[in-house]
Amino acid sequence: MTVVVWIADDTWQSSVDAARAHGSDFLLLHVSDHDVPGAAHGAFAGLFGRGQPARDPGTQLDHLAADHASRLLEAAAARLGMPCTTSARVGRVEHEVVAAARDASLLVVCRDGDVSHAGPRSLGPPTRFVVDHATCPVLLVWPS
Repeated sequence: MTVVVWIADDTWQSSVDAARAHGSDFLLLHVSDHDVPGAAHGAFAGLFGRGQPARDPGTQLDHLAADHASRLLEAAAARLGMPCTTSARVGRVEHEVVAAARDASLLVVCRDGDVSHAGPRSLGPPTRFVVDHATCPVLLVWPS
């Protein structure tokens, strides 16, 4: 079965390092939030209309997010050092992670909140949602 490794911007190294010991079939997953490009699309359409899509800053943000996800997934695959597949999704982050891990044997997630002490605040809201709603076992990792 597949081990899904959530590649989050600030904590991906710890997730990859922890995942290495728990499987041989890996899916590295990065999710870009759709809110910022969506707001830019809406603002541009509201201010300038829909007649000049080439100048829409939301499209530029979409391209920047895709490029960032690609570079991050490449770095994570190199750090893993094992065969893996990668997936870059766009949407509501916590929902996309839960959906991607639906049939996984394990989901590797790194704490992303206030990690100065243990407890519920060591998980940010998206991570808390993922831990609460994932239908597979979740390995929760402290960032190193």
